[in-house]
Amino acid sequence: MKFVVSSSLLSQRLQTLGRVIASKNSLPILDSFLFRLEGQQLHLTASDNETSILTSIDLVECESDLTFAINAKTIQDAIKEIPEQPLEFYVNTDTLEITIMYQNGRYQFMGQVADEYPTPPALPEDHQRIIVPAQLLCSGITRSLFATADDTLRPVMNGICFDMSETSLTIVASDGRKLACDTLSGVQLAQPGTFILQKRPASLLKGILAKDLTDVVIKFTSNNAIIQTENYVINCRLTEGRYPNYASVIPQDNPYCVTVNREAMLSALRRVQIFSSAGGALIRLHLDNSKMTISTQNIDFSMSAEEVLLCDYNDMPMTIGFPSGSLTDVLNNIDGEEILIRLADPSRAGIIYPAQQQENEQVLMLLMPMMLAE
Repeated sequence: MKFVVSSSLLSQRLQTLGRVIASKNSLPILDSFLFRLEGQQLHLTASDNETSILTSIDLVECESDLTFAINAKTIQDAIKEIPEQPLEFYVNTDTLEITIMYQNGRYQFMGQVADEYPTPPALPEDHQRIIVPAQLLCSGITRSLFATADDTLRPVMNGICFDMSETSLTIVASDGRKLACDTLSGVQLAQPGTFILQKRPASLLKGILAKDLTDVVIKFTSNNAIIQTENYVINCRLTEGRYPNYASVIPQDNPYCVTVNREAMLSALRRVQIFSSAGGALIRLHLDNSKMTISTQNIDFSMSAEEVLLCDYNDMPMTIGFPSGSLTDVLNNIDGEEILIRLADPSRAGIIYPAQQQENEQVLMLLMPMMLAE
């Protein structure tokens, strides 16, 4: 049996699908891609038994329908260096011996019977459904991933919460010390609902959506979700449980407001934190009379650093401490030239958001302070 496919298109799709394959799988068949030939299309699947990614490619030529598996590393490494050209696959339907013919050579290896390859679960008819523009969804996931936790005792904190109201979708992640909250409008919602997307499929989806300009359809139940993009379908298991009431921890009355250039503050942080203690470094922000003084120290090695930035601040002087890495992560995940930092006192959470919000998007970051020594 023969089929012909574009080398570059096949390689690109396999590289994307390959990201879901775990380094150690419970089932040996999961070290392989599932190839399913149907009509003039090639359907490809990769899975780690919890998350599956499917994609389809139009074939140049196909003689008959067939299903088989090919070791992922073998096929990825074999075709990734081949320039764009038609690849001719010849499959012995009895032995599953596979020959790939290309312009200057050929490969020959064995395929595998695909009977043991797991089938992703189908959703019941009463599933919920939302439609989100790809770039909005990509932006929300990107802003949230850094704030997820790695907590074996509270798995709900290790994922991203999708909270749907009647008019908007809020994407939230938190590890208890920092929180990222991105509220998207312009989303098609059938009814309110909530689900928690695990970190691994969220990371895979982020990579897929980077160049996608279409709408994304998300169908979900309490246990599973199917996410349909322009070229891929992700079928994944959701985290079961109730996400904490994130809205209750966002302060509504932080009276003191700082406006500062985001890039200038980021650059100063990078320079100053070189002189901080390793691990959990404390950065002090002292605000007074239109100036922000960023400072840190490493007592063990008798090092310190301090830098002064101009800012818009005309309230009472205040000094507050934040974890260096978390503060840098927050600023890296906010767009815009200027940011606003709203504070109450050195012991309460600070709120950080862009001075100019993007269309159909409301971004808010929360960061808990660190205790300052007297």
